[in-house]
Amino acid sequence: MNSETNPFHALEKIFHEPSRLAIMSALCVATDGASFGELKETCDLTDGNLNRHLKVLKENKAVRIKKTFVGEKPRTTVFITARGLDRFSDYLEALADVMKQACKALPKQKAAPAVPAPGKHAPA
Repeated sequence: MNSETNPFHALEKIFHEPSRLAIMSALCVATDGASFGELKETCDLTDGNLNRHLKVLKENKAVRIKKTFVGEKPRTTVFITARGLDRFSDYLEALADVMKQACKALPKQKAAPAVPAPGKHAPA
């Protein structure tokens, strides 16, 4: 398998971390972006963890962060970028390919032996 056909090469580490995978997945369905609070709740992250992961994603141009005020309250909205969406889509395709390969390589499972009902004995 060469580098062009090997799906492992497309498993970008920035997306492979579980929290960033969750953030990017949440942003894919948030067509108008997602607030910091929404991402924090959806991805079950602390403020510090979410900030750290958003920094990595922003540095890699996968997300764009917009800071505004609603009245006197600050509001942070996170958007997936076109580049981020393309890269994340490629990552998901590669992950699906890797998973298919792994499933094919697994040994075939034998049917589990029948479990007798409570109070009955298994046939001899």
